[in-house]
Amino acid sequence: MRRRTASGLMAALALLLSGCVSGPSLENQGEVTAPPGDSRHLVVGSAGFTESDLLAQMYSLLLKKAGYGAEILSVANRELYEPALESGQIDVVPEYAATFADWLNAKKNGADAKPVGSPDLDTTMRALRDLATPRGLTVLPPGRAVDQNAFAVTASFARQHGLKTLSDLGRSRLPVRLAAGDECVQRPYCEPGLKKVYGIDITGVDPKGVGTTQAKKAVQSGQDQMVLTTSTDATLDDFGLVLLKDDKNLQNADYIVPVVNRSRAGSEGVAKALGRLNSVLTTADLASMNEQVDSWRRLPQDVARTYLEEKGLL
Repeated sequence: MRRRTASGLMAALALLLSGCVSGPSLENQGEVTAPPGDSRHLVVGSAGFTESDLLAQMYSLLLKKAGYGAEILSVANRELYEPALESGQIDVVPEYAATFADWLNAKKNGADAKPVGSPDLDTTMRALRDLATPRGLTVLPPGRAVDQNAFAVTASFARQHGLKTLSDLGRSRLPVRLAAGDECVQRPYCEPGLKKVYGIDITGVDPKGVGTTQAKKAVQSGQDQMVLTTSTDATLDDFGLVLLKDDKNLQNADYIVPVVNRSRAGSEGVAKALGRLNSVLTTADLASMNEQVDSWRRLPQDVARTYLEEKGLL
């Protein structure tokens, strides 16, 4: 089989985006009667941000360790890389269980479809696999690492008011201006959920983005009292911020899962190679690696290799 080059793949992906190329029809995808594929040269997709780059690098190294050829292709958005995954232009991507389940659900049932992702991992995984399988995709088992939405306040604010959890903040009755994305006013995990589930007095949403430097500085300065970020944000210490525990599980189960094209990478060999990461990778590990890339300016490939070597996986 002719080896696919990154430049060739980018050209193919451009055609996919324009609608000139498509994979097998949805009706013909996900045929479980056909044996899962075991192509010996695989393309690992990255969504182009630090954490996705790190995961793609680790997937690639683990596949090479298992005897596969592997190259990485960075594709900036899910709207482009997911169809490429279905068509076999990309073979493996790191995904987030609840987010990907909701994305596939919206793709199938429309943007207004009721979300299927939930805080319960088993429920989320069932929904995700039900949506992925007809598209020719196999969702491998999740590990322990999860990258969820999370909320942070300054350490001094937490100490002053005895805050460790979001429930603590709700009981405090303190007015809270929240630095977040502008969609926070409507999303159930954000302002509505904080009010309904925790009873937090959200006085307004400051639309500075999710976990941006601008948003964190607004909380650091006291302009805002809390920021929406993620559970693997490694820069909180730089701004004197601490996470409040989501003790009532408002956030969905965004555990990291490998998703593969079944006809090319659905074999036991691929699953076993990537599954080795599940036994070691934690949320804290991911946060530490993100910090090494974002704050220490190390290369993702170097950080990924060092981590796997330290864990005895290479």
